[in-house]
Amino acid sequence: MKATKRIAEATQESLHRIFTIAEAPDSTLGRLEQEMSQNLVGFLNNHIVASKNALTDIEQDFINARIPEQPEFVSDHMHHLLDKLVAQSVHTSSPSFIGHMTSALPSFILPLSKLMVGLNQNLVKVETSKAFTPLERQVLGMMHNLVYQHDDVFYQNWMHSAEHSLGAFCSGGTVANITALWVARNKLLKADGDFRGVAREGLHRAMRHYGYQDLAILVSDRGHYSLKKSADILGIGQENVIAIPTDEHNKIDCQKLADKCQQLAAQNIKVLAIVGVAGTTETGNIDPLDKIAEIAQQNQCHFHVDAAWGGATLLSNKYRPLLKGIEQADSVTIDAHKQMYVPMGAGLVIFKDPASVSAIEHHAEYILRKGSKDLGSHTLEGSRPGMAMLVYASLHIISRPGYEMLINQAIEKAEYFADIIHQHDDFELITRPELCLLTYRYAPKSVQALLARNDDEANKSVNMLLGKLTKFIQKRQREDGRSFVSRTRIEVSRYGGEKVIVFRVVLANPLTTKEILQGILEQQCQLAQESEQFLPELLQAAKKND
Repeated sequence: MKATKRIAEATQESLHRIFTIAEAPDSTLGRLEQEMSQNLVGFLNNHIVASKNALTDIEQDFINARIPEQPEFVSDHMHHLLDKLVAQSVHTSSPSFIGHMTSALPSFILPLSKLMVGLNQNLVKVETSKAFTPLERQVLGMMHNLVYQHDDVFYQNWMHSAEHSLGAFCSGGTVANITALWVARNKLLKADGDFRGVAREGLHRAMRHYGYQDLAILVSDRGHYSLKKSADILGIGQENVIAIPTDEHNKIDCQKLADKCQQLAAQNIKVLAIVGVAGTTETGNIDPLDKIAEIAQQNQCHFHVDAAWGGATLLSNKYRPLLKGIEQADSVTIDAHKQMYVPMGAGLVIFKDPASVSAIEHHAEYILRKGSKDLGSHTLEGSRPGMAMLVYASLHIISRPGYEMLINQAIEKAEYFADIIHQHDDFELITRPELCLLTYRYAPKSVQALLARNDDEANKSVNMLLGKLTKFIQKRQREDGRSFVSRTRIEVSRYGGEKVIVFRVVLANPLTTKEILQGILEQQCQLAQESEQFLPELLQAAKKND
């Protein structure tokens, strides 16, 4: 006999019920929460990266654009989410998910996240956050100390000052970079005489007042795309984000950087900021920050370091020297939701000078009043959740030595993976890891021998075929769902700067084992053999030129 479907109604009583916290563990919501928690734990303990369902099929579950006229029972809707959403999500915590900068979370994050969401604090102002405001200011102080290492007196003076801020929490590295360059722009084009500053009069009048032909932001050609977003939003223009060539190690060429600064000065184009990259997105390399700092000082421009990925390396005493010179930066971006293992949506920008944020200060009568300690007066975003609590908890529960162990293990795991790739006859290591990122590709031994002849025309043809084979393997591995690596296209100096398609891996997950890494290479070898077009063509080309 078919069960009769329950019908829910929107009534005052039902609405009151869903806004009331269920205290009894045997209540309906209590049982549902327990079921949801058990299901989530089961999902997180399952090492399959993703279901094999095609995205076009999943879209059919989310095809209706009409807002429902009929409410659903919470229990019914939770089962819908478990079936249609959770079961078809990407398992970013899987030890075999090594393709992106999203990793496993510590188990304590789950109950703390519930606490954070349940409290629903709004960090825009003290009236909606109370203790969360000084907590966030402390976390900003701790991160400032991580970068700049001032004494205790400095932080006692500035950490909780209403007129100052050591930084800002943001939803991610993009907003952090925008905030840093926003401060740089407003400080450069500040009020002067009758001119009331760029923030009030706009960029056109500011340029006319100061007599600049244009503004420019300089960064290596490995710089993150968020910098062009920043230039767009700030009215500087994407074309004025100038990419400086990198060397064979994917680091900015400082001589070319200095030359470009001189060239721009001769054209009356003011360098607004030079951005050093501490952990490139594609290869994980770190620019020579100390040398960039000297060039920035010589050209009297803002020095920003985009350390969204690599900034957490400062927690390791062993590898901190890789970021030598970061303490000279005027501002630094760090994403806590990357190598600090907190959930998505926790970026930070730190300013060396506590007074820097005054350049973007905003006030309003009903909120962000002058003299208050409202954090929203110094942030691009207004309403924000209390993500700082999760960073605060992680810094205390994991501690700096704990983070050092995680950072060190990740880098050393990447070095191990690079070694077994290099030793394998049928793989080519493209970039060695400086942090825990590396790139490589499947290339049979005979094909590598052909490439080693340095025949430019032959190499272009072979690299094109290898690119197609790399895409084939990566796509098939993703569809299989047992493991995941990403792919990208980067310039490779050994091939005359030609852009080639490669596998990209990020080894930040502490649960990823050496055995898993060996298994991923084995799977890629098997998938290569299944190519009925690209691998035979490559082997034929190698045989023909033998």
